[in-house]
Amino acid sequence: MRIEDTDQARFVDGAEEYIFECLKWCGLEADESVVAGGPFAPYRQSERKEIYRQYAEQLVKDGHAYYAFDTTDELEAMREKLKAVGSHSLQYDHHSRGNMNNSLRLLPEETQKLLDAGTPHVIRIKVDAGEFVQFTDMIRGEMQFDSNTVDDKVLLKADGMPTYHLAVVVDDHLMQITHAFRGEEWMPSAPVHILLWKYLFGLDKMPQWAHLPLILKPDGNGKLSKRDGDRLGFPVYAMDWTDPKTSEITKGFKEIGFLPEAFINLLAVLGWNDGTEQEIFSKEELIEKFSITRVHKGGAKFDFEKAKWFNHEWIKKLGVKSYGLRVKEIFEGKGITINDDAYFEKVLELVKERCILLPDFYDQAHFFFVAPQAFDEASVKPKWDGAKKDFFTALSNSFVDKESWDIALIENTFKELATTKNIKLGELQMIFRVSLVGSKMGPGVFVISEAIGKDETVSRIKRFIEIV
Repeated sequence: MRIEDTDQARFVDGAEEYIFECLKWCGLEADESVVAGGPFAPYRQSERKEIYRQYAEQLVKDGHAYYAFDTTDELEAMREKLKAVGSHSLQYDHHSRGNMNNSLRLLPEETQKLLDAGTPHVIRIKVDAGEFVQFTDMIRGEMQFDSNTVDDKVLLKADGMPTYHLAVVVDDHLMQITHAFRGEEWMPSAPVHILLWKYLFGLDKMPQWAHLPLILKPDGNGKLSKRDGDRLGFPVYAMDWTDPKTSEITKGFKEIGFLPEAFINLLAVLGWNDGTEQEIFSKEELIEKFSITRVHKGGAKFDFEKAKWFNHEWIKKLGVKSYGLRVKEIFEGKGITINDDAYFEKVLELVKERCILLPDFYDQAHFFFVAPQAFDEASVKPKWDGAKKDFFTALSNSFVDKESWDIALIENTFKELATTKNIKLGELQMIFRVSLVGSKMGPGVFVISEAIGKDETVSRIKRFIEIV
């Protein structure tokens, strides 16, 4: 786990900790990192600053890079001049560098004088024209780039910090990276990185590369972004993220009630499959079955409804013990204290088939712990009359006299009384459910009655009669 923080202008407080927290939630903890240490420390690029300068200076010495002293105004003037002549490229490259303030145009003594005076400068790679740069991508096969279209990227900035281009090549070499996976938006930078490998370490030392397809917006039109989540109402972050500059909170998958198993699963099958119809994969199965050859070349549309489907499947698949603590926190956050863990887990098992996100457990099961404060009278009143009131009064009285309490007894008592009173079961069961739950939701009504117990069942029926 390498922290690539060389762009200090984009540094965000708390981001590093957030990354580690997200990975930990996913069950992914690095063997080597700024936290765990390791043989290639430091793992924070901002702490490796001096390492990069020596490689940048070596490139200059070998003629593969140069010092550029251009000011912001000079760079802007170059672009305006290129615009004026109708140039298709506004890049700092083999076309324009001969007219700029750099060590390729200046005499050696002029360059040295500027360096000795501490004149602000950057180091740029010197990309020669008329070359074809090639590499084999593990997903896309043979890739070729024309160097005429590649600009002289900055390798070392004026503050002495490297750009991503230099830092990633140097660190991949020093940290003995064997495989590098990155998003396809980095493909245009590939020729610069290949040239750096060639100039510094030799192409035979380069890791194998794979450029992964992007996760696309639900309509397939462009890369998924934070704005899409804000606009369409779904998360795009693993966990809640509070922007320290604006204090705005971007909702995360964890907080809205996703399981980490589902989160990993849904990401893994965005742009990949194992060649079968299987969609539900544990982390262990992914490790066993994953093959880079099955990764798609094109981007995959993000579908939040499908993401919720994965979570629903994992809620059903896992034992409630694995997520019971988080559900308990949700209940306690709503003011319901759980004192009996065995009963709590029994209830979760009863309703988990109905739950898509973890907060759904509260909606589907709170009535197992607290009596309803209101009732769905709109559903009940059209069917409510004196006969129904007599039935439920008699039912509660009959329940009081029972010495035992189980589903069979509750159901038999209910049905026998309905037969005696000559009232249809369907209408009675709906009313019974509303009396216990407050609405028409929940598992089997006799299951609910058994779970909450005889005294609570009788109490709720009586209160229901009084209110309705």
